[in-house]
Amino acid sequence: MGKNILVTGGAGFIGSNYIYYMQRKHPDYRLVCIDALTYAGNLHTLDNAANGNFRFVLGDITDRDLVFNLCKEEKFDLIVNFAAESHVDRSIENPEIFLKTNILGTQVLLDACNKFDISRYHQVSTDEVYGDLPLDRPDLFFTENTPIHTSSPYSASKASADLLVMAYHRTFGTPVTISRCSNNYGPYQFPEKLIPLMISKALADEPLPVYGEGLNVRDWLYVDDHCKAIDMITQNGKIGEVYNVGGHNEKTNIEVVRTILKAIGKDESLITHVKDRPGHDRRYAIDPTKIKTELDWEPETKFNDGIALTIEWYLNNTEWWQKILSGEYREYRNFGG
Repeated sequence: MGKNILVTGGAGFIGSNYIYYMQRKHPDYRLVCIDALTYAGNLHTLDNAANGNFRFVLGDITDRDLVFNLCKEEKFDLIVNFAAESHVDRSIENPEIFLKTNILGTQVLLDACNKFDISRYHQVSTDEVYGDLPLDRPDLFFTENTPIHTSSPYSASKASADLLVMAYHRTFGTPVTISRCSNNYGPYQFPEKLIPLMISKALADEPLPVYGEGLNVRDWLYVDDHCKAIDMITQNGKIGEVYNVGGHNEKTNIEVVRTILKAIGKDESLITHVKDRPGHDRRYAIDPTKIKTELDWEPETKFNDGIALTIEWYLNNTEWWQKILSGEYREYRNFGG
């Protein structure tokens, strides 16, 4: 008998890819997606998800009555929380919404787990809770024991949510797990993020804005590899544990931009260096030894392969991201929930 899973934030980038991954991997599972469809949520992203085992619910995870009624009705086995405001620049401009969604929304979901005896709650977090690493120490990596040291309102809100999750586990015995991932890339990513932004601007022959000299380093994780890790953690991960999920694909931002330009056949003269943002983390790098040792997970997609697949997807799905850039994607339709 398949599980019944609540996926929050499933109309966003990683959440939607998780829904598609789970539909392929576990076709007998019922997946219920709740999403507030804020600026980064796009209902058209889920056009291919609709079937008898899928339901979409328009709503906010901070709406306690809505979440509780949904849990009472559906009798979930698992909640996977992707719902989050996640763009660092936006968090600097307006921190309040990040605190509301990322912290108070998490509290509502945890309370629902306790009230309705849900077997597992999984928090999808980020390596940004660890702060950053120096560029001149390539031997250093984030482990699950690295102290939290946040740099932005966004990462502070995610770290706060993680602490709340672990506090609920300790105080109430809530069955929780947390994953902290490196930078994801792949299909359906909102075009304000580095890779889809550079693809869309390169195709339009527009300037490609790169912070500073572009020497900030990120560990890139193909989104399907991440979805597989979450599935493995929720199936076999130890209750009360944190798992780091990394891609073993460290690249400077300028390397990524140049790779995209070369693949699309555009000149590097499109690169425009702009003033760096406040508190810009220098390097992220994850040590995924724990998840490899305990669950036998490791990333399967090399960056050169993953970026080629990603660029191909954006080239073949121009209508999807062009509607976002024009604002048309906000013309929602009912998805039967």
